Amino acid sequence: MVYRIYVEKKEGFDLEARMLLADVRELLGIGGAEKIRILNRYDAEDIEEKLFGECVKTVFSEPQMDVATEGADLNGARVFAVEYLPGQFDQRADSAAQCIQLVSMQGRPVVRTAKVYAVYGQVSEGDLEAIKRYVINPVESREASLAKPETLKIEHPVPTEVETLHGFTDLNKTELAAFVKRYALAMDEDDVKFCQDYFRSERRDPTLTEIRMIDTYWSDHCRHTTFLTTIDAVKFEDKLIEEAFRDYLSAREEIGRTKPVNLMDIGTIACKLLKKRGMLEKLDESEEINACTVKIKVTVNGADEDWLLLFKNETHNHPTEIEPFGGAATCIGGAIRDPLSGEVMCTPPCALRARRILFVPCPKR
Repeated sequence: MVYRIYVEKKEGFDLEARMLLADVRELLGIGGAEKIRILNRYDAEDIEEKLFGECVKTVFSEPQMDVATEGADLNGARVFAVEYLPGQFDQRADSAAQCIQLVSMQGRPVVRTAKVYAVYGQVSEGDLEAIKRYVINPVESREASLAKPETLKIEHPVPTEVETLHGFTDLNKTELAAFVKRYALAMDEDDVKFCQDYFRSERRDPTLTEIRMIDTYWSDHCRHTTFLTTIDAVKFEDKLIEEAFRDYLSAREEIGRTKPVNLMDIGTIACKLLKKRGMLEKLDESEEINACTVKIKVTVNGADEDWLLLFKNETHNHPTEIEPFGGAATCIGGAIRDPLSGEVMCTPPCALRARRILFVPCPKR
């Protein structure tokens, strides 16, 4: 059986709802919106009713700040719900399931969550659609049903072979746009056209796995495409920023830099310039480094050890164009985790060779 509970912040703690209302009025221009309520909806299965009831005020809500109800009174409002796409990690649901398991000391239940939005006031159907487009990020989420499901278990057919996207290389411009929408790709139409040209040169159609892998690797999350995008034309409205950019170009000329101008190069040019001037002799360098990493000696218990002093401009991995709303999901924790786990994708290989790594994070902006 599926059990459901709605959790809403009490008045005074409902900051998220009030901020959304301000955005709807000011950014979307929907002046008729008078109030917005946001409720976190939890569905749980494989759990006893008594245990579920015990967890309402210990796992699903904080009684000091939240109101938890089995049935939300949303009369007079335009209502819609949003949930993660299948396959996307739902941190709220996962945390709830783990906490319930800690309470029961038994098996872990299945938990699904959704966020329910209730919009009050003179809001037309068109206004509601505009709010949905503003709230729902189609790369990671979708509109959810308001009905309670019979079960939370999802049956996935096991494919016997990898699907080949027959006819991909023959798609025209309109069909490529529809292809991007159909598969909810992070790539834009120009990216997909580039892929199409490649597979035409290979004289074959790609598999769905190949397209998904390219789509993931080219995303801003993995590739930092924003930072690596070539800047080939710049217009300034601020004199100070223009002077700083010209100083950057002068630094490139001084060190003989020939690689493209981009945000990553701007962020890392200073250490290269200092090295050129002989002021940073112990700079640790490789093609993968996007930070200023300096080799130093540190005395530990009377013995000298090799350390790397890392001044890092944190980019791992939010906010990005894929998930523009979150804060730093990993930050210095991810910077420490990656070297220790051997994840070289986000960490310079040189860091893995060091005996110790000292991280000096930038101040919060």
